[in-house]
Amino acid sequence: MAVYTDITDAELEAFLSAFDLGAPQVFKGIAEGIQNSNFLLETERGRYILTIYERGVKAEELPYFLNLLQWLAQHGFPSALPVADRKGALLSQLRGKPAAIVGFLPGLSVRRPTIDHCREAGEGLAWLHQAGQGYPGHRVNDLGQSAWAGLFAPLKAAAEGFKPGLAATILSDLDVLERSWPRDLPTGVIHADLFPDNVFFRDGEFAAAIDFYFACDDLYAYDLAICLNAWCFEADGTFNVTAAQAMIAGYEKRRPLSAAERSALSILSWGAAMRFFLSRLADWGMGSEGSIVNHKDPMEYERKLAVHRAAHQDGGLILLGAPVA
Repeated sequence: MAVYTDITDAELEAFLSAFDLGAPQVFKGIAEGIQNSNFLLETERGRYILTIYERGVKAEELPYFLNLLQWLAQHGFPSALPVADRKGALLSQLRGKPAAIVGFLPGLSVRRPTIDHCREAGEGLAWLHQAGQGYPGHRVNDLGQSAWAGLFAPLKAAAEGFKPGLAATILSDLDVLERSWPRDLPTGVIHADLFPDNVFFRDGEFAAAIDFYFACDDLYAYDLAICLNAWCFEADGTFNVTAAQAMIAGYEKRRPLSAAERSALSILSWGAAMRFFLSRLADWGMGSEGSIVNHKDPMEYERKLAVHRAAHQDGGLILLGAPVA
């Protein structure tokens, strides 16, 4: 989340006139993330999140995301329910940009996940995968493995600026990932960005997931690998195997992994680290004058890449106990 577009009181009132939400009482920007402008909105009827879609999300794909949120909520998964205007539309316009309102979800994210948080997040991810089954919409993962080489091509100089020799290392990684990437595992709707700040807890239990704007069709186990990277590395860059095992155990409470999925988790985790290294590298330094944006350090994921690379080079001694092909 972030704030790129400042909205005046008059603009907000005009926008809300199309909804049955009552008059606004509180309206403030949320300065987290990098993709869109997000605001906490309180009206006479309740609390909501207003999002203005700035970049990184194609306007023609927004119905996929909003309809997915509606589908998940209708199938019992705790995700934010989009608010329709008086004409029944989930997608509106504000300042000439696409915009939507979703319900506010109670709960808190955690900065330093515990083992129990990892277990709960794993179970929540499997719950999401189950709830998404049957969703009629489809979206290709445009940040999936097949896109990484093209994404990195214009970023070689940027990588070298962070660390001399890094471009050649990334090119080598990309070659290994291309040759080793599994392509016949179970697929369906995945979140693709279930970081700790996108999960809410209440009383220590999984309460909700937010920020579905990278959701797509891809490997379920790849979604789990994204979470292993996001939740199970310590601040000093070491991988917490106990946390990873707890997350996998939580996941398997709802959806047991196949043997093929489990054996692929190492290469999938390496690839998931590559995806976020590349997207952070691409985002680094972007922004507009007057925006409130927190860009994330790509080198955090370069260090995770190094862990996965070393595990692979150790001849199959990997993080989760299954050999790499």
